[in-house]
Amino acid sequence: MIDKLKLAAALLVVAVGIAAFYYFSEMSILLRAGMVIIAVIGGLSVALLSTQGKAAWEFAKGARLELRKVVWPTRRETVQTTGMVLLMVVIVGIYLWIMDTLLFWVVYDLVLGTGT
Repeated sequence: MIDKLKLAAALLVVAVGIAAFYYFSEMSILLRAGMVIIAVIGGLSVALLSTQGKAAWEFAKGARLELRKVVWPTRRETVQTTGMVLLMVVIVGIYLWIMDTLLFWVVYDLVLGTGT
C-alpha cells in the first residue's frame, strides 16, 4: 500500500510540474522547462523509493552491465556490412523489377491478348 502511495506521489509531483508549466505561461520558457525538469527529477526520486522503483533501478544497472559486455563491430566491419546490405538491396530490386516486367508481359500479352 505504501508503494502505491509513493508512486502516486511521484505522479503528482510530475503533474504539478506540468501544470506549473502552463500556469506560469507569462514566464520565460527556459524557466518553465526548468520547472518541469525539476518536477520529473523529483518524481523519479520519489518513485525510486518504492519497491517497483528499486527493482527498475536494479534492472537498469544490470542492463548497463550487459551493454558493457557487448562486442561492438569495428568501423571496417560496419562499412563492409553496410556495403553488403546495399548490394543485396540493389540485387533484389533488380530481380523484383525483372519478375514484375515478366509477369506484366505474361498477363497482358499472353493471357489477355491486349499487348502491342
